[in-house]
Amino acid sequence: MTLDFATLPPRDAYAWMVSAITPRPIAWVSTINAAGQTNLAPFSFFQGVCAVPPTLLFTGANDRAGKKKDTVLNVEAVPEFVVNIVPFALAEPMNATATPLPHGESEFEKFNIATAPSLKVRPPRVAAAPVAFECVLDRIVRVGDGPLGANVVFGRIVCAHVAETVLGANGAIDPAKLDTIGRMGGDLYTRTGGFFSITRPVGGAALRS
Repeated sequence: MTLDFATLPPRDAYAWMVSAITPRPIAWVSTINAAGQTNLAPFSFFQGVCAVPPTLLFTGANDRAGKKKDTVLNVEAVPEFVVNIVPFALAEPMNATATPLPHGESEFEKFNIATAPSLKVRPPRVAAAPVAFECVLDRIVRVGDGPLGANVVFGRIVCAHVAETVLGANGAIDPAKLDTIGRMGGDLYTRTGGFFSITRPVGGAALRS
């Protein structure tokens, strides 16, 4: 089968992409607007970028009417956010925060999700998240227009919170203890497990991400 993405309807292109680009880690992003109202929403187009400076990105797709999501609007108004990592234990509350709410209504309050204060940014973090990255906005890159167009949000990590419960004996994060989930196509998710290791080649290849 060959798919010509130049002629595919946007919804079909999206369906093929999210079914094949898997598993996708989930950025559970907390933000705050200019009035001080909090927002919490999940995004599965999410990845690290580089370590110098420490940078990550998530993509906020436009809604079905072609409008920016509240998260993007908030980051434009208050250029700070927190990316909370989602373990299996928080899958249900994370999913609940995907519910569309009126602008300004807080998912933290609506779904009884406890907050913890951040140290260097104004938005709070999810108290139960095993890892949370406090970020300041680096830039927003707009890609496309209208429904399913997107805004790629780059953030520079200024602080991280890591729960002692997910650390191994060596002091590093133990992936089995972190127990993150990943987004598949449709309503499907996966849970980290079944780990295997492959020794990287020596030399330049070992530096590739």
